Amino acid sequence: MPERWTPDSWRSKPILQVPAYPDPQALAEVEKQLATFPPLVFAGEARALKRALARVAAGEAFLLQGGDCAESFAEHGANNIRDFFRVFLQMAIVLTYAAASPVVKVGRIAGQFAKPRSMPTEMRDGKELPSYRGDIINDIAFTEEARRPDPRRQIEAYRQSAATLNLLRAFAKGGYASVENVHKWMLQSVAGSPQQKLYADLADRVSGALDFMRACGLTFAVDSTLGTTDFYTSHEALLLGYEQALTRIDSTTGDWYATSGHMLWIGDRTRQHDHAHVEYARGIKNPIGLKCGPSLKPDELLRLIDILNPENEPGRLTLIGRFGADRVGDHLPALIRAVKREGRTVVWSCDPMHGNTITSTTGYKTRPFDLILKEVRHFFEVHAAEGTYAGGVHLEMTGQNVTECTGGARAITEADLNDRYHTVCDPRLNADQAIDLAFLLADLLKKEREGKTARMSAAAGL
Repeated sequence: MPERWTPDSWRSKPILQVPAYPDPQALAEVEKQLATFPPLVFAGEARALKRALARVAAGEAFLLQGGDCAESFAEHGANNIRDFFRVFLQMAIVLTYAAASPVVKVGRIAGQFAKPRSMPTEMRDGKELPSYRGDIINDIAFTEEARRPDPRRQIEAYRQSAATLNLLRAFAKGGYASVENVHKWMLQSVAGSPQQKLYADLADRVSGALDFMRACGLTFAVDSTLGTTDFYTSHEALLLGYEQALTRIDSTTGDWYATSGHMLWIGDRTRQHDHAHVEYARGIKNPIGLKCGPSLKPDELLRLIDILNPENEPGRLTLIGRFGADRVGDHLPALIRAVKREGRTVVWSCDPMHGNTITSTTGYKTRPFDLILKEVRHFFEVHAAEGTYAGGVHLEMTGQNVTECTGGARAITEADLNDRYHTVCDPRLNADQAIDLAFLLADLLKKEREGKTARMSAAAGL
């Protein structure tokens, strides 16, 4: 029998990737204060996301999850949030209309402030300081004061998350996310895009669909749901004191939910089955993601599934593969076969970002767009070969016109990285690259659907 779970039972387990706060008393006071704050999201919303992810697990929808590598206090603003949301919706409409697939929309936003690091310290010009771990912990500036972990930053992270969620809810439910609006944005994108023909063809198809709806009397004035969308938030559950402070009992079910975000995930560096992060995640009822890197063995994965989803609940667990373009075929098939053999219900998602990070000749950390596309293609190919469903993608992206990943339709080179390299941590897809990727995904989903139809027809003897 598993040990009894409580929101603080993780504190008795070994833990990795936590900062060394110089003042434990100040940290305890901040966590105590956070525990009195209102929830950022609600249990009913998390349950709705779980139901949507259950459709993904059944092959009836597709998960689009993406956003900033690490949110920044300094860059928090309405325009940045709007631009991200707009690009995200454009990606979703490409997938929905071109691939005829419902899209579950989950942002890496309103809580993605903490980052695991490969090394606890960083050396520059002979000076060694603690690594930057995200704005919720310390600052990007390379000074002793800036890099000192400060618990008061958790209060700022909460307030920024609340403001971001307020604006996202207004966008999602107040008419900004209307299909007609997204269609107009697509039309505006056509003129200057190297992918002009792809955009134009899709825009024509969307126009035809909207005209058909109007002819049938389905207008936005008649059916308000046509002007809204469901949008959920997610982040890595890394700073567990913050997560515990925002873990609350749902009054309608008596279950514990993390109210810092709708979906939380466990990183590849903190997925040890007997450590604190897995212990915390097993007790909350939110949908959970699990990053799966090359070092994860099939037996380890099954053990983690037993812990995190013992009741085999559809929509509870999303497995997010992050292997690298040249290693997907070496590692993913064995994991799929083990999960399939044991009859476990999961969402399979692809993170094509983290396994394809390189250092450019100019010294910038970057990700070649062709490697990102290659990993996505291999992900779909492996699932097709194994007879399973490639259910989603997990992206680091922005709505800004940054130059952080090389390649794409506008052919960003290593020499261009210096132009607009704004990330505080990992390189992100810019708006054009994100939409380019959406078109590739649409083609892959269409082929996947056609293959499924052909298999069903063959099984029926047609």
